[in-house]
Amino acid sequence: MSSVLTDLFPHPIVQAPMAGGVSVPQLAAAVSDAGGLGFLAAGYKTADGMYQEIKQLRGLTSRPFGVNLFLPQPETADPAAVDVYAHQLAGEASWYETELGDPESGRDDGYDAKLAVLLDNPVPVVSFHFGVPAREVIDSLHRVGTLTFVTATTAEEARAVERAGADVVIAQGVEAGGHQGTHRDIPETDGTGVGLLSLVAQVRESVGIPIVAAGGIMRGGQIAAVLAAGASAAQLGTAFVTAHESGAHALHKQALTNPLFVRTELTRAFTGRPARALVNRFLREHGPYAPAAYPEVHHLTAPLRQAAAKAGDAQGLALWAGQGHRMARELPAGQLVEVLVAELAAARTALSAGGAR
Repeated sequence: MSSVLTDLFPHPIVQAPMAGGVSVPQLAAAVSDAGGLGFLAAGYKTADGMYQEIKQLRGLTSRPFGVNLFLPQPETADPAAVDVYAHQLAGEASWYETELGDPESGRDDGYDAKLAVLLDNPVPVVSFHFGVPAREVIDSLHRVGTLTFVTATTAEEARAVERAGADVVIAQGVEAGGHQGTHRDIPETDGTGVGLLSLVAQVRESVGIPIVAAGGIMRGGQIAAVLAAGASAAQLGTAFVTAHESGAHALHKQALTNPLFVRTELTRAFTGRPARALVNRFLREHGPYAPAAYPEVHHLTAPLRQAAAKAGDAQGLALWAGQGHRMARELPAGQLVEVLVAELAAARTALSAGGAR
């Protein structure tokens, strides 16, 4: 690994920040204590809620960890398209006996307030999704001793990350579960994302900063592959959803390996932005009609997803999952890190032996 990263965590394993309640302090602490880099997800939380989780995490581990922020999104949604989608979802609201959410509930996710907290109470790493923070934001975090990671889904985006002064670029392949971290939401490019190994190679030839590879990684052998392609570490999300410490809903954990859910798909059905999830009834019925409207659609469907969880109905949940979801293992997070490290070592030994013949 790059020395920038080895000073933080000895094993090249980053636990992806998964918003919506998955990346709880207990999960991040277990990963960090095992030698990886645990992450909290500040998305969809208030600034105080984020601060309280940071306090809790600091009480659980003395190891470095990270906090992820969503960047505010430009107002590009067509209100008429959101209204049409709300009309299409009326049957869901009736079925789950709830009201649709207010699509105008806010679009900046409390970004400025969260930044203020992180500058007053610095953490080792802050990462960003959905764009590149302003240079002055990155500089201000550097001044308080915080490293900055930024997601990119193309080599062009990675160059923008480097120009902004970030320390690390997270190269996110199209295989990744949850939201694609594209810097601009362009509906015409839906489904045209680059696979992880190709992306890492392209980014490696485009920037000089360390790369963390993300997208469908579930085994140590895959970590070895992205390291060989030029990454310094791997970020795993879906692999940690089923960890004992994960805050994911039990239905979500079970669905990853349930033969009823055979594939994943990028969809706007739940949030209005492309995100990879297991194909269920809600995705099939509403994905084709969901508008490009984030976070309006997220706010609109939030009560539906909450009601589906309460009803124990996995067919109404956003079952975020990467393409490797069937390889998920139900283990304590620390043990999973140990297994991944052992698999990585075995893969490297096999590669060395092959090269020696």
